[in-house]
Amino acid sequence: MHIDTDAEIFRTESGFEALGLRKEILTAIGKLGFVHPTHIQSELVPLAVEGRDVLGQSRTGTGKTAAFGLPLLHRLAEDPSPFSGLVLCPTRELAIQISKDLQALAGDLPVKIMPVYGGQRVKVQSDKLKKNPHILVGTPGRVMDFHQRGELPYDKIQMAVLDEVDRMLDIGFRDDIRRILGGMTQKHQTIFVSATISEEIERLARKYLTNPERLTHEGKSLTVARVDQQAWEVNPWDKSRLLAHLIKKHEPEVTIVFCRTKMAVDRTSKHLASRGIKSEVMHGDIRQSRRNRVLEEFKTGKVKLLIASDLAARGIDVDGITHVVNYDIPDNPDDYVHRIGRTARAGREGNAWTFICPDEGHLLMQVEQLTNVHIPSNKPDDFEPGPIPESVLRRREEETQRLKDAEKNKRTRSLELPDESKAADSNAFPGGVVPKSMPGRRMGGRIRTRRR
Repeated sequence: MHIDTDAEIFRTESGFEALGLRKEILTAIGKLGFVHPTHIQSELVPLAVEGRDVLGQSRTGTGKTAAFGLPLLHRLAEDPSPFSGLVLCPTRELAIQISKDLQALAGDLPVKIMPVYGGQRVKVQSDKLKKNPHILVGTPGRVMDFHQRGELPYDKIQMAVLDEVDRMLDIGFRDDIRRILGGMTQKHQTIFVSATISEEIERLARKYLTNPERLTHEGKSLTVARVDQQAWEVNPWDKSRLLAHLIKKHEPEVTIVFCRTKMAVDRTSKHLASRGIKSEVMHGDIRQSRRNRVLEEFKTGKVKLLIASDLAARGIDVDGITHVVNYDIPDNPDDYVHRIGRTARAGREGNAWTFICPDEGHLLMQVEQLTNVHIPSNKPDDFEPGPIPESVLRRREEETQRLKDAEKNKRTRSLELPDESKAADSNAFPGGVVPKSMPGRRMGGRIRTRRR
């Protein structure tokens, strides 16, 4: 597989000084230890500083947050007006993370940044809104709620950013996005950033962006090429056993496991616990307070293994994730890109393991076609498959019997004689119509009339 270099992610020939940012912003960047901008940063930031609308595409893990955050902070350093910046994102976790990242990039600037999202009491957030934050980072639903309550004035927004646009559309925010963007009738700057650009995003851009600059930086693949990607062939009933086996064998440092459903998340965590492997879970049924705690413990290293639904795919930005496990390969290959983008951040190396069941080969092929990366498929030599569960055997027997019955009924119907009442009349014309006078009979190729 392709292995990239730093130059594929970073613009190593230049620094942040060339991007046109204010001195205060450059000082904050320097304190954070950043030397070279990524390609998407080096291209997007100057355009945004000039006030241009931008539609930017770049793979996960290439610094899109700083790409739109730096020009937003640059604008605020010149004009620190309340509610002048709005960032929309798909999940609560991502709203919290973006807020923290922007606050770090702001450095010593007197900028107030506030996340708003569902799952937290409206009154708590409402009280904070009264303090007039400069930047609001929120999920579309909660942003609309506060606007309808008269607490978020759209006419003050100078710069609107939509982060992870593809994901927001996937999870059903398209109408909210249209209402929010359509309600901002005053002159403002708009930036779209996403890992993938669909035709629907293109249509949104044509409607709500003014002469946008289109930026696309994918490198040689959509996925971060420093990720060592492997597929493991496994039967559905052996997945949890294989996961426990790989964890004990390879001892990954910091791991996130993605399951398709909440039930699978809980079931997998319980199985690992029975094998002496401690993990935490995160999905839509977990209370927000616990989700915040788990995420914080994951970031600090107290939690080393997190089992999550796709809810967390866009909301976790944790340095040092060494392994991403696709316990269930996603139906949408775009989701694969976002999942494995949780590792190999900022030029680091990482690992992605994907479990493939016998009937899921087409899903792996779709991922390879999208990412332009061949993912080798392996059978774990040192793993002993378990017996086929009784429930699976029973379903197979029932399906086999159903097919046999269907075939038998088909043969029986083909042998059935027609109903006597519906038997053809020898004197009838085609279509069952019998004329009043007897028809002629064909004899020797000629029509003769019958003698009476």
